[in-house]
Amino acid sequence: MQPRFSLILSCTMLVIAGCGGSGDAIDAVRSDPNDFAGTSNPVDDFSSGSTGDSSNAGDLANNEVRITMEVPGSIAPDAELTRRNLRIVQPDRLSVYETNPALQNLGSVDTSTRIDSNGHTIITFAEGLPLAPDVIIEASYGNIRMRAFAADADQDVKVNPFSEYLVRNTLPDYTSGEFQSILDCVGDAGGQLCLNKYVWSTIADQVHDFEIDIPDSANLDSALALLDDHGDFASYVASMADYALLNDTSSGKISATSADYNSVFLGVELGQTFMESSLSGSGQWGVRTAQEELVQDTNGSAYIYPGLTLTSFDAFNIKVTSLASDIPYDRETLIHQAGNTFFSRGADQWELNTHASSPGAATLLSDTRLLAGRALYQSITGRNSSRIIGWTRNPYYLDAYTSTPVDDTTGPDRLVSGYFSSGKAIELQASGDSLSRLEVLENQHVSVLELDLLRQEGFDAGTLDNRHYNVVYLALQFDDGALSPTAPSTATLTVESGVGSWQIIDGSITQSHTTDTVLRDNSGAVGTATGTRSGTWTLSDRTSRLSDQDKDIGRLNLDITTESSDFEQPDLGIGAATPDGTMMAFNLDDSPFGDGLLIAAERTGVAAPSSGRYRLQGLTMGLGADTNHLRHFDNAELSITSAASAALTLSTLDITHKVSEESVSSPVLNNTPDMPLAYSASGNGRVELSNGDLTLDGFHTADGDQFYFRIRNTTGDEEQIGLVIATRLP
Repeated sequence: MQPRFSLILSCTMLVIAGCGGSGDAIDAVRSDPNDFAGTSNPVDDFSSGSTGDSSNAGDLANNEVRITMEVPGSIAPDAELTRRNLRIVQPDRLSVYETNPALQNLGSVDTSTRIDSNGHTIITFAEGLPLAPDVIIEASYGNIRMRAFAADADQDVKVNPFSEYLVRNTLPDYTSGEFQSILDCVGDAGGQLCLNKYVWSTIADQVHDFEIDIPDSANLDSALALLDDHGDFASYVASMADYALLNDTSSGKISATSADYNSVFLGVELGQTFMESSLSGSGQWGVRTAQEELVQDTNGSAYIYPGLTLTSFDAFNIKVTSLASDIPYDRETLIHQAGNTFFSRGADQWELNTHASSPGAATLLSDTRLLAGRALYQSITGRNSSRIIGWTRNPYYLDAYTSTPVDDTTGPDRLVSGYFSSGKAIELQASGDSLSRLEVLENQHVSVLELDLLRQEGFDAGTLDNRHYNVVYLALQFDDGALSPTAPSTATLTVESGVGSWQIIDGSITQSHTTDTVLRDNSGAVGTATGTRSGTWTLSDRTSRLSDQDKDIGRLNLDITTESSDFEQPDLGIGAATPDGTMMAFNLDDSPFGDGLLIAAERTGVAAPSSGRYRLQGLTMGLGADTNHLRHFDNAELSITSAASAALTLSTLDITHKVSEESVSSPVLNNTPDMPLAYSASGNGRVELSNGDLTLDGFHTADGDQFYFRIRNTTGDEEQIGLVIATRLP
């Protein structure tokens, strides 16, 4: 049996949860409640500031766990209903034992059990809570037997199809040497504490944050098959199991004690709506863009700005990097009903929402990749309306690029990442002080691109003057002619992507872009177009109102002509720059060509890289005669093999809406063998990759570590367009 470190785990996690701070959005994230006293059923206890998996860890000692067994409806149809359409039952039998990659029972563990006042079984571990995946809790009910790892971060061990999937699909894939390395990490065999000793308690907890409903008719085998068919869930489990193999020598830390970032965020979603009976089951596109949030009460007003904080410190000789973030966002949607009827809802039809992550530890690999399992908080809108909506978001595996800091007192000037998170909109009903779940209103599948650029107090937009930039953007435009299902519109969906250049002189941008457009007209027909955008725009500082005073922290306004004031909505969007001005990013918001993301990197005379491996992340939107298709590049890999050749190994999550059938698939994980690409550079950082109809057109940064591309492809009757990033791997 491996040593137990319950005291160290508790202390370290408390430090991680409370670190950092920048006086605005990040402080709000850290103060959100995440406390569930007693033994609540999450069906009756929906709350913001928590993940979907309500914890039943109240009144437990540090070496105790509470067991909750959840089975499909076919096993216990009359039992208490809980999240994900499972039923809570009291297990007939429980056993706790050590195991190995063959999942053998290697003997019992020194434990005792008791039953609490609510009928739950409490297991006490005499030597402290397990942290390694070598201790199994097995529960039986009737003829069904399921297992869970005892290492669970919140001491609330749920034994259900999700935990059984985790057991079956991780340990058997480890070699004996890999499994031993995990045990050595937990046991500090190298003589110093190992950060990744806590990865398994994170995995065992976060799998229960996934919102995947198990049908009433399912048995255990079909429930496990269903989970395996959800590519986002299967990919998360596999990625986190690989992540657990990193040892203490892989973990660095950011140079600065704390670094705060301005976040620029684009979420493109494809899902299914059930909000109105006349539209139930129709497919729905959506776009989410980061916004400032004005908060007002009797004490005055304040702003929450989209932001992320990285904090680094040594806890018990462990190098710890912690993340916390909060991104308020606007949302616009377009419903596409069978028969090619369209209904659009602008941002004024959706209450401002928030995309906030639970604070937690991450691993800095080779000072260039930030790796972590990330859990996202639930949120609630419409509290004072006739329809209260709860929003859930699935966890994801973060593989982000970080730049090299300029010195030991400064954090990386950027974090660049792409990730995927499905979720739900759920109608809620107030019951006393609690909110109970009712019907699912939407299923959502969201591909995200996020750029977090280092804040600098006293930033001056004059830093950007007399410089040239390469630029790429993606923008979506939904028709605003109909704002309710009772007034069908002639709505069209237009997706535009541009690549080009900026020259900035005294805040005036001379811009020139070539554009590709994919659109669907009101008959449902798909069309394409190419063109150009040129002219002048205006760039200016956007002062931020923080808790102490108004400051310029690197946030920017982008206007067509007249410069916007600090608290006025600019013509094109709001963005941010790195302190040295080598990179900018903007959320396009109600611009003449739609809502989306624009990225600008300073032009370079450095030759394009002729070798290297790069993580490819991003998305394409595909429009076909009877289909809509969202493709998320799930940590694919671009390999540059020479100055004229490259190869692309694709790993994608694909969601397909079949219009005439009114069906939307769950995320399907697809892996494609190496695809050869022609590779060419045209100077000033501009590059192109191509294979047949597939073209990636964009630019690289001066250090050769980052590429930003417009992507365009035609496959059969489907026209695909999107935006991808490629960042160097160690």
